[in-house]
Amino acid sequence: MRKKLLLGNWKMNKTRPEAKEFALGCGEMVSYAVSHGIDVGVAPTFVCLDSVLDNAPGDLIVAAQNVNEHPSGAYTGEISIPMLQEIGVKWVILGHSERREYNGETSKACNLKIKALLEAGMIPVYCCGESLETFEKGETKPFVEEQIKTGLADLTPEQAEKVVIAYEPIWAIGTGKSATKEIAEDTIGHIRGVLKGLFGPVAENIRILYGGSVKPGNIAEYMSEPDIDGALVGGASLTLESYRGLIEGLVG
Repeated sequence: MRKKLLLGNWKMNKTRPEAKEFALGCGEMVSYAVSHGIDVGVAPTFVCLDSVLDNAPGDLIVAAQNVNEHPSGAYTGEISIPMLQEIGVKWVILGHSERREYNGETSKACNLKIKALLEAGMIPVYCCGESLETFEKGETKPFVEEQIKTGLADLTPEQAEKVVIAYEPIWAIGTGKSATKEIAEDTIGHIRGVLKGLFGPVAENIRILYGGSVKPGNIAEYMSEPDIDGALVGGASLTLESYRGLIEGLVG
C-alpha cells in the first residue's frame, strides 16, 4: 500500500518571517496528517529552508525546489547537495515545468541530478507533464513517457523505487483549469505502466502525485483514483487555512 503524500511547492513566495509563521502554525495539522498515515511537506525558497526546518515539527518534509548535480565548483547561482544536507534537507523537486520553460532544464539534466541525489541518500521528486498544444494533439502519453524514460535512465529498480513522480499537465498549472480525475488517472496509470516496463514489480511501490490547480475543494476527487498517490500543490499550499483543507481532503 503506497503512502499518500501532500507536497506544497511555494515557488518564489514567502519571506523568511512568513515562512517561519507558517512553520510555527502547522504543527497540529501535520500531526493530524501523520496520524492518518499521510506524509506532508512544503518546498520553500532556498533562503527560507532553514527557517522552516528550525521552526516546523520534525514530521514535516522540507524540500528544496532545485539542486545542482555537482558537489561544488564554479556554478554561479547554484546550490549543491552537500549544502542542502548540511541544513537537513533530504527532498528535492526536479524538472518542474516552470524550470523547464524559464531555465531550460531538460529531462537529461534531471537524470544527472536524480542520480546524484540518490547517491547521496536523498529523495528526488521528478516532475513531468505536457503543454496544452501537446494535450490537444492527443500526444500526452508518448510525450510524458519520453520524459520518464530520459529522466530515470540507467537507474536500478532499487533506485527507481525511491523516486517520487509528479504528473503536472502544464495547461493546468496556475490557470485555474484542472484535468478531470479521469484524465489524471489515465495518464498516471500510463506512467505506472511505463515504470513497470522499465523497472518491473517495484513500479507498484513508486508514488505518483498529481499537480495542476489542486485545491481543498477538489483534492479528494483525485485521491479517489487508484493510481494517484497524492498531490504536488502550488498556490493552495501557501496559507495555513488552505493547507489544512488540503490535508482534510486527503484524509477524506
